[in-house]
Amino acid sequence: MKTVFINCSPKKRFCASSYFLFLQRLFVSGEKVTETLRTPADHDRVLEQLRDAQAVVFGLPLYVDGIPSHLLRFMEKMETFCKENDLKLSVYCIANNGFIEGKQNEPLMRVFENFCIRARLTWGGGVGIGGGVMLNVTRILFLVEIALLVLNIVLSAVNSGNFFPKEAWISFAENAALLLYFNLGALFYLARMGRHISRLEFSGKKYTRILIPSFIFIIFADIFFVIISIFEGGIFRGWLAKKQ
Repeated sequence: MKTVFINCSPKKRFCASSYFLFLQRLFVSGEKVTETLRTPADHDRVLEQLRDAQAVVFGLPLYVDGIPSHLLRFMEKMETFCKENDLKLSVYCIANNGFIEGKQNEPLMRVFENFCIRARLTWGGGVGIGGGVMLNVTRILFLVEIALLVLNIVLSAVNSGNFFPKEAWISFAENAALLLYFNLGALFYLARMGRHISRLEFSGKKYTRILIPSFIFIIFADIFFVIISIFEGGIFRGWLAKKQ
């Protein structure tokens, strides 16, 4: 069985959609192909991958309670392509949003369900994930933890000849366990849907979130988006922008 995973995030690097698609791939058996969809130039290449596939998994962010406009254009073309070639695909979706509740993705899931009816495809269900941006940050933090562990091992080896510094390993294990805990909800439902994808079964719509209290999430989310707005679209960008 061939499953095509389509990353529909407009971001080029470190997007949450790619992270969740990576996790989903771990739980799906058979041939697996990953594609990126950002511009009309990607349409024909992705459609050709669907020609001999049995399942397709869309990974995307929630934009204004719906599907990003560039994906809507692709879905229009995909509908025609599937009808003309009489494709019998099972369609699944992994949607993430910046809000704390994964239930915010419900309108997006309905769009996919209606699309499948119109394109004569099989709607397999999806997973809606709240706090997707913050969960994506945990991936980066885990890599940082690995780098710090390696650095501590090297320093310990140089200074004392000990390649297994106990405190460094304990600290790494504690932080890794904490990051894993934050992801448990997403991992559980992706593993569940992965089993259904491998069998081409209906998975249903399931919603989860980053596993931290809402009031803590709001504090960190506010800090994160303030920093992003300052450096990517606010004060400093205006100062550093090339003047006409």
